[in-house]
Amino acid sequence: MTTEQRLQVLEDRIAIRELIDSYPICADTRNNLGQQALFTEDTNFEVYMDEKISTPTQVVKGRKNLYPVFDDLNQYVSTMHFNGESIIKIEGDRATAITYCRAYHLKLPEGIQKLMIAGIRYYDVLVKQGGAWLFSERKLKVCWVENR
Repeated sequence: MTTEQRLQVLEDRIAIRELIDSYPICADTRNNLGQQALFTEDTNFEVYMDEKISTPTQVVKGRKNLYPVFDDLNQYVSTMHFNGESIIKIEGDRATAITYCRAYHLKLPEGIQKLMIAGIRYYDVLVKQGGAWLFSERKLKVCWVENR
């Protein structure tokens, strides 16, 4: 691999990690349109409320159909998502990634604090379009949930 090729791989890794980290920032700041813009037009987004079950709880096809999924976060007073480690594999203009996340969701029903904490793994397929990396497929798999 040439120095130029190695440099391109490093630049792609940084861009992919910035994409992965932009997702929770958009979620927590309720930047729904910004969050949608991280996905390809023909994206496939799947939610598995129990990672042990192979059938998704929810499947959304197409970027324009993601709005209600992301808008659902408005039921919470506040959310905070922390991404952890990621494994990224790049093959040209296509990549895969697995990312760990811990998500905090706060509600205040009748003034009483209710906190839901979830352990999540994201399984992503990413593509480079027009020089930018985007999610082509994202599988959100909930590993566990704790309610306080």
